[in-house]
Amino acid sequence: MVTLRGRSVYRGIARGVISFYQRDQVSVTKIKINDPEKEWDRYMNAKESAVEELRILREKTAEEIGETDAAIFYIHELILGDSQYERGVRGLIFDERLNAEYAVAKTSQTLAELMRQGDSEYIRERSADVYDASERLIRQLQNLSAKEFVLDDISIICAEDLLPSETATLDKTKVAAFCTMGGSINSHTAILARTMNIPALIGLGDVKLEDFDGRFAIVDGYDGVIYIEPDNETQIKLARREEEEERKSELLQRLKGRKNVTRDGREIEVYANIGGLADLESAIENDAGGIGLLRSEFLYLQRDSFPDEEELFYNYRRVVEDMKGKRVVIRTLDIGADKTADYFNLDKEENPALGMRAVRLCLRRQDIFKTQLRALLRASAYGKLSILIPMVIDVDEVYRVKDIMHKVKDELLSKHIAFGNDVELGVMIETPAAVMISDLLAREVDFFSIGTNDLEQYTLAIDRQNPNYENVVPPNHLAVLRMIKLVVDNAHSKGIKVCLCGEMGADLSLTEILLDMQLDSLSVAPPQILPVRRMIRSLNLSDRRQVHSNIQRVLHY
Repeated sequence: MVTLRGRSVYRGIARGVISFYQRDQVSVTKIKINDPEKEWDRYMNAKESAVEELRILREKTAEEIGETDAAIFYIHELILGDSQYERGVRGLIFDERLNAEYAVAKTSQTLAELMRQGDSEYIRERSADVYDASERLIRQLQNLSAKEFVLDDISIICAEDLLPSETATLDKTKVAAFCTMGGSINSHTAILARTMNIPALIGLGDVKLEDFDGRFAIVDGYDGVIYIEPDNETQIKLARREEEEERKSELLQRLKGRKNVTRDGREIEVYANIGGLADLESAIENDAGGIGLLRSEFLYLQRDSFPDEEELFYNYRRVVEDMKGKRVVIRTLDIGADKTADYFNLDKEENPALGMRAVRLCLRRQDIFKTQLRALLRASAYGKLSILIPMVIDVDEVYRVKDIMHKVKDELLSKHIAFGNDVELGVMIETPAAVMISDLLAREVDFFSIGTNDLEQYTLAIDRQNPNYENVVPPNHLAVLRMIKLVVDNAHSKGIKVCLCGEMGADLSLTEILLDMQLDSLSVAPPQILPVRRMIRSLNLSDRRQVHSNIQRVLHY
C-alpha cells in the first residue's frame, strides 16, 4: 500500500482506478516571416475559430454543471480579446516579423509570468487560464485537435493539474475523484470538484502519479489522503468511516428543508460560523440557514502583502453565490490581538487584545478598509450579503463607518458598478461598552451579533488563551448571561434582530435559556449545526415551570 497526503478541497470517500492525465505538449518554432499582414490574417481567423470553440464549450459546461463553472470559458474569450494581449501579438508579428504561433506563445508567457508574480492568489491562479486559452489558439493555427481524455471505467483522475478545457470534456459520470500534484482552493479542479460533489485532493507534491496509472485506489477526502492498493485493514476503516458519514447524512436529510421550530411553535434560524472557503462546503453540507459569521481575515493572514480588491471580491462573491440566496454575514477585517500579519506594520503593543485592532484599525487605515468595502458591496449584487463591524465601543465609530460606506457607494455608482440595494449593516456586541450603549447602537444599525467569546474575556477580565481559564471562572457566568438579555431587550425595543455567534451558542445546556431570552438566531461551527437544530426542535418553551427550573439550574440560583 502506498499512502500519499495532500490537501482536501471536497470531503468524501471515493474508490476507483487511477487514470493519469498526461497533457500533450504543443511545439512552437520561432520563424521569421515576410508578410505580416498575411500572418495577422492567420491569427485573426484562428482567434475567431478559438472563440467559437469556447462558446460551444461554455454552453456544454453550463448544461452539465451550471452557469457559474461555465463562466471560466467566457474569461478565456475575454483573454483572447484583451487589448494588451492583442497588442503583444501584433507587435511581435509586425515589428519583429515573427510567426503567429510564436507571437501567441511569447505573449501568453509574458502575461502569465506577470500574473504569477501578483500578490493575489486568485490572479496567480488565472495565469493557467492565459496558457489554456493561448494553447487553444495555437492549436487552431496549427490545425491540431485537442487530446481527448477517454475513461473506460470509474476513475480517480490524477494529474499535475487540470485546465478548464481538459475537465470540460471529461465524462463526468465516470469521475470518482480528482487528485493533483499542484493546485489551490481557487484552482479550476477544486472548483469543479465542489460543483460535482466529489472528493478532491490538491498539493500532493513532487510525486510521480503516472507510476500508479491503472492501479486501484481509495481517496479519503476527510483526512486528505489517497491510499493506492490499500490493505484490508485500511479498506475496513474507510468503510466504517463511510457508514458513519452516511448516518449523519441520513439525519441531515430528515432535517433538510425543515424549519427549526420548537414544539410550541417558536422558530429560530441556525447559521454557520466559518473562517474561510474551506469551511463553506461543511456549512452547506450541514444545511446551515446561512452564514452568520464569515471571519474575513483569512484572506489577509499567512501572506506577505495585502490582497487586492479583485481577490476579495472573487472570494466574497463565491460565498454569496454558493449560499444560493441564503443570508451571508461577513465581518470586516479583525486584524490585531492574536491575528497578525507583518506587512500591516502594526506597532508592538503590551496588550494587543486591547489595542489597535478591528474597527479601530480600519478607521485609521481607511485605504485598507475602503478596498474591503468595495469588494463586499460588489459581491452584494450576487445574493443576500450583510456587513458586520467588530469591536465597536462607541456610536461615533458607527457614524464614521457609515460615512465611509456612503463614499464607497458613490464611487461605485459613478463607475456604474452594481451592488445590492438592501445591504444590512450590523455591529458585533463583544465589549461591555457595546452592551451598555446597545440601546443607542440599535438606532443606527440593522442588526446585532453577540460575540460571546470576546464578551466573556472583556467582562470577566481574563485572557481566553490562559490555560487556567476554566479553573478560575465558572462557565456561563451570570454577568455574561445578563448582558445578553440586556442587549436582546434593547435591540427588540428598536425593532432589530440579534444573533448569538460565539461558542456559547453551541452549548446545548444553554439552548433553552438562550431561546427564552428571545434571541432571534444562533450561529455555530458547521459540525455543531445539526445537534443545535435537534435541540431546538425538542424544546417546549411554553412549559414555563420546566423552563424556569432549567434556567435556575444553569444560572446557579
